[in-house]
Amino acid sequence: MIPRYTRPEMAKIWDERNEWQTMLDVEIAACEANAELGRIPKEAVEVIKAKADFDVERIHEIDREINHDIIAFLSAVGEYVGDEAKYIHMGMTSTDVKDTALNVQIKQASDVLIADLEKLAEVLKRRAVEFKYTPTIGRTHGVHAEPTTFGLKILLWYSETLRNIERMKRAASEMAVGKLSGAVGTYADIDPYVEEYVCKKMGLTPEIVATQVVQRDHHAEYITTLGVIAGTLAQIALEVRHLQRTEVREAEEYFSPKQKGSSAMPHKRNPVKSERICGMARLVQGYALPAFENIPLWHERDISHSSVERVMIPDATTALDYILAQTTDLVDKLLVYPEKMLEDLNMTGGLIYSPRVLLALVSKGAYRDTAYRWVQRNAMKRWLEGEDFYENLCKDEDVRKYLSEEEIKECFDYKPMLVHVDKIFARFGL
Repeated sequence: MIPRYTRPEMAKIWDERNEWQTMLDVEIAACEANAELGRIPKEAVEVIKAKADFDVERIHEIDREINHDIIAFLSAVGEYVGDEAKYIHMGMTSTDVKDTALNVQIKQASDVLIADLEKLAEVLKRRAVEFKYTPTIGRTHGVHAEPTTFGLKILLWYSETLRNIERMKRAASEMAVGKLSGAVGTYADIDPYVEEYVCKKMGLTPEIVATQVVQRDHHAEYITTLGVIAGTLAQIALEVRHLQRTEVREAEEYFSPKQKGSSAMPHKRNPVKSERICGMARLVQGYALPAFENIPLWHERDISHSSVERVMIPDATTALDYILAQTTDLVDKLLVYPEKMLEDLNMTGGLIYSPRVLLALVSKGAYRDTAYRWVQRNAMKRWLEGEDFYENLCKDEDVRKYLSEEEIKECFDYKPMLVHVDKIFARFGL
């Protein structure tokens, strides 16, 4: 059953028909190479290319009888080709065709994911510039810290997405290898030229040394890269979930006119897309462990990795493709409320300006640790007793020895705390 989150372009890549067709492409390319080496009559290759085909159900039927999918595939193709089928798979082992074809599919999937990331980056860049100067409160440990801008929040995601694009490209390159070196990787029954020819035709490079399989450290690096990317998406979605909470509501997911938030509560506007992204990111990241465990195989090969990968690789790429699209849509249509951001920034009665008061005291000659205690005791009166922070500072005899009332007042302004926003954006050419 195809998962509900499968998008059409990715579905085509992992469709069973495409999987077998890619393996057939590898087999035909190997026949062409063997023909150039004089091991196969060139006329036979032309027949193979003209007649080679398969029926997926027939492959399954044969497989149920012999319990070997690659042999079932070759038998099904042979029924179309006829006598010349004897030249197909010459000198190869099953994994020669399976691993090489799999990496072609991964290459195709990676192209989709890179395009997804580039779309997300464009949306993030646009919205970062849109809210470049929109003040909002920064939070550390979930508690108000110092002012920032909403544009800087998004710029952070943009920066991480740019790194993810480069990570994805490196991971795709890491997986772009093929292997046609025989049963234990020694080319005992196949010429290395066949591997070179097939890999070049399929857009891969030959694995520099192999056993019966392409080594699974490649796959582990690839899957963990998908997990890192999923982590970025979860970070974006989690921030939206926080900002959409009723007590905050500084931003929220787009809620269409006909959308319903709850079967029982008509008033609900839930961050369902963000929650879905966070949840499915865990799914993608969860595949990292089996990918690591696939690296150690018995001697020159066992089959323990294969069953895992038949689920892991299609599902991880498919799930990431889906949540990349979901995140792009989330950011693109995100509803932002600058007035509420400013209101929340002022919620604590100026406590967020305590760093400026501290620095002002130090600049006038106060010992830092002592000045810290002076500012802190007045801040705590605001937290615990609701007293006015600014007024208490103005009445504090220790503070007033160094700062006038006007100098204290000057500290209560977020604008000087954001003077370097342009410089940060300039690092991205924005």
